[in-house]
Amino acid sequence: MSFSPQSRVWVYQSNRKFSPSEEIAILDKLSSFTSQWKAHGNELLASAEIKYGFFIILTVDETQANVTGCSIDSSVRLMKEIEEEYQVDLFNRFNMAYKVAGEVIVNSKEDFETLVNIKQINSDTIVFNNMVQTLSELETKWEVPFKNSWHSTVFAHLL
Repeated sequence: MSFSPQSRVWVYQSNRKFSPSEEIAILDKLSSFTSQWKAHGNELLASAEIKYGFFIILTVDETQANVTGCSIDSSVRLMKEIEEEYQVDLFNRFNMAYKVAGEVIVNSKEDFETLVNIKQINSDTIVFNNMVQTLSELETKWEVPFKNSWHSTVFAHLL
């Protein structure tokens, strides 16, 4: 399936890594959802994936049909179900994700701030910008060095 670079994306970050069996079950649930996801009766060209075991990414190509408030609400309900079923937190924007030696780590904002303060996280550390909104942004602005991210604005006083 080919998606327009302007396709909308939503990134949900888990507070813990999914196990391989959880990932399979969640992907099944996501696949069932995206295959029947509609907006005012119109089928949405949508897909879902899990990256690095932490990130659920929903993509909708609006060249076929536009996403509506009701269709977004249905996807949020699905994420809430996944949260409850797997005892994870997908909506806490104060959890920070970054990479160390190619491995993704998720910490609370406070722990992340401490790591920046003691220089365990520096200007070149790869961080995740889960506020990206399009497929193009996901590919170019999702995984970025700390110095090129919104994180550097919020935590700049520590560097």
